[in-house]
Amino acid sequence: MNFYSIETLGEAIFTVNKHAKTAMDPKFLYTLKKAALDKLLDEGKVIKVGLHFSKNPRNQQQSSDVLISCGNYYFHTKGTKEDFQTLPHLGELEEDYRNPPVRMGLSKAKSILMSFTKMSEPDLNMPVKQQEYRQKYVQPTFARLGESALTFPSKKK
Repeated sequence: MNFYSIETLGEAIFTVNKHAKTAMDPKFLYTLKKAALDKLLDEGKVIKVGLHFSKNPRNQQQSSDVLISCGNYYFHTKGTKEDFQTLPHLGELEEDYRNPPVRMGLSKAKSILMSFTKMSEPDLNMPVKQQEYRQKYVQPTFARLGESALTFPSKKK
């Protein structure tokens, strides 16, 4: 069984979160981040510090995110009703603060978090929509120049 320090887990979560922000399909990365933070919260290894106003609220309505401290790193997640009732509101997000830099590759970070959370990555080589498209696609037949497509004889097999 792998035992990781809070600092290593914080670096892995930071790396996964950073890559999720620019990924074409970030769903698994954000799910992995949330699962890792939830497990650390359940084990009591990280703490919820308070609430921050969201940097990008949905539908132009003000909302808040929960600030979680994980070693030297801070992360935001969506809060529960209980969080809004119990945690102090810290106001606006401090734009000057940045998490410490990390030199960890995405594949290493994913493997650490997948090992820690016991999650597995979905085995998809391409998005579902592309798979469906390839299955339904039928190559078109074209009429020769000057012939109508309606009178063009179909290819015999």
